[in-house]
Amino acid sequence: MFRLPIVLLCLTFSGLPAGAARAQPAEPADDDMQIIDDGQFEAELPDLDPQAVDTPLPPVEIPAAPRTDASPTDPGAPADTAIPALDDGTAVELLPDVLIEDDGLARPLVPLTGFEVRPAAAPTEEVAAADEEIRYRVVIDGFDGTGLLDRFRDASTLVEGDGTAANAATLGVRAEQDAEFAITLLRSLGYYDADASADIILPPEADGRYRVDVIATPGQRYEFSSVKVLGEDKAIPPRLASDRLELDVGDPIATDQILSAEATMSLVFPFNGYPFAEVGQRDILLDSETKTGDYTLPIELGPRASFRDVRVEGDPVFSAEHVAILARYEEGDLYDVRLQDDLREALIATSLLSSVSIEPERTGETAPDGIEYVDLVVDLAEGPARAISGDVGFETGRGFTLTGRWAHRNLFPPEGAGEVTATLGTNEQGLGFLFRRSNAGRRDRSVLLGLDFRNQDFEAFNARSASLVGRIAYESTPIWQKRITYAYGFELIASDETTFDPDTGEDPKNTFIIGALPAQVGYDTSDNLLDPTRGFRATLRASPEASLQGGDFDPYGRVLFDLSAYQKLYQGETDSFVLAGRTRFGSIFGIPLFEIAPSRRYYAGGGGSVRGFGFQDIGPRDTDLDPIGGRSVNELAVEGRYRFGDFGVVAFVDSGQVYDEEIPQLSDLEFAAGFGARYYTNFGPLRFDIGFPLDPDPGVSDFGILISIGQAF
Repeated sequence: MFRLPIVLLCLTFSGLPAGAARAQPAEPADDDMQIIDDGQFEAELPDLDPQAVDTPLPPVEIPAAPRTDASPTDPGAPADTAIPALDDGTAVELLPDVLIEDDGLARPLVPLTGFEVRPAAAPTEEVAAADEEIRYRVVIDGFDGTGLLDRFRDASTLVEGDGTAANAATLGVRAEQDAEFAITLLRSLGYYDADASADIILPPEADGRYRVDVIATPGQRYEFSSVKVLGEDKAIPPRLASDRLELDVGDPIATDQILSAEATMSLVFPFNGYPFAEVGQRDILLDSETKTGDYTLPIELGPRASFRDVRVEGDPVFSAEHVAILARYEEGDLYDVRLQDDLREALIATSLLSSVSIEPERTGETAPDGIEYVDLVVDLAEGPARAISGDVGFETGRGFTLTGRWAHRNLFPPEGAGEVTATLGTNEQGLGFLFRRSNAGRRDRSVLLGLDFRNQDFEAFNARSASLVGRIAYESTPIWQKRITYAYGFELIASDETTFDPDTGEDPKNTFIIGALPAQVGYDTSDNLLDPTRGFRATLRASPEASLQGGDFDPYGRVLFDLSAYQKLYQGETDSFVLAGRTRFGSIFGIPLFEIAPSRRYYAGGGGSVRGFGFQDIGPRDTDLDPIGGRSVNELAVEGRYRFGDFGVVAFVDSGQVYDEEIPQLSDLEFAAGFGARYYTNFGPLRFDIGFPLDPDPGVSDFGILISIGQAF
């Protein structure tokens, strides 16, 4: 048995330096040789004396000779130097001592561990000159049934080389790397007996290319024979880790599955009250006979813990009390790292910090239930508090609109922002001052007080107004999208507006003083705040209002209901299709139409209403064919959204109508159809829509265009 990891490398190479080559078998030489048979061979042998075969050979004695330091051939040698001779008188020259002493037969054998093997001479065929570019093709075999062929081809250096190498050495290195990679890849799926070779076939083929054979031999796949998690015996609940470890007996010992299972395991404990749990180093004991492995994962649990206090370090941007307001847990709640990460995201979302880190800290104190308390240490680094932003849009009937904002997000700590907004548009100009405190006593609850001056010049009305607005709102954010949201507040408006007088047919200017107490509640089950694909949203707005005009005090009420729904019909790897629908109903009751300030009436048409029609184009008109608005409205829209990557296209059909009656009539609907394009960013889609009215009334544009940020609904 042996333990993982194991590294084996069996490569067959010959011929190429740093590469691998296998020569094709050579053809036998066609030499002119004489061949005799066995009978002729034996007839030519001399007869042997049977007795001589058993007689020992006589010893050969070589007479000793005087030795000198000079060579016998040295002219300076003594004359009496004797040269030994054989019996027949033939002289025998003795080798010098140095040669006799260096004779290999006289030396002991070299140990095998130090024996050096010299490679055989390279084949006579030459691959190419050392600096000559060569061409090749790759043949891959042996990956059948493993599912790894595409992965190997995607990472193969031979394949990446596109059939060309700078020289033979480069080709050899690529072949060696691919063989090693093939073995690594096979072992990643549990083929631990895998072998692979990469051979360069000589000579080149007819087209001048060399064939490189990459051959993989996976062997039998290893499987888990046991899966154990050590150290979880005291966990609550029991088998907290084992029941969630996605490895079972009989599963292949595949690297990807093991790493994925262990990544999940590293979250099991901090999700369930163990902030200090540590996952140890796995141990896999492989059995080469049974082709199985025993998997063991050690765990150090640490104490089970619950949340208590927050301690702030670093820059003093927020106090510990304000940080605690952003937390979505109560003291004594079981520790969950997801709530800790959520707190960090909420702090970053304030836009007042450049970085935030949060770590749990042991206190050594236990709650009444025996669980140890942990404090969260929050380290803050201050970021820029001031920001400049802006947006631009275009809409038929409304023209271009450019808005710029300057904000100091922490002018009145904590999170008390001061903001100045300027609007410059074709038909609208404005200047606003705003105070907003975010996370006011509760996370995502804001308090707003604003003063706004605005000039509006539309076909429906001309107005110069000043408004004072106050509001308290509990809203959804991209970090925490809520099911239920609400808002309530007040509005005080003074406005000079032109209004159509049906008795005279003129447009006199009147002054309106309007007070309102608007409120709204929303319910949201959609899956995404900026780009929903499933669920629905419903919002109900109600505003009791009173208007003072020319000494007349007129109370009335405004109600508006919006409902939108989303359903994903198709989801591919990189594309999707969503069907979306929207409806809107609005009513103003308790007051005649022409006693309502034109800016407070209902209108339809435009990018957020019935696309294809210009802004406020739908509804009753005066004698000059200018829209005058109404006391009720209904709208319907259906849109298909196809997204591919960061881009998308939409097709839509919208309809709607505005009525003089208090209750929407659902009759005489105007229809428009069109299409649009989307570019999806991390802050929402950029939108371009163009729509065409179907059978429009006189005075209506032939098409409508909208460019903005965000989906239509």
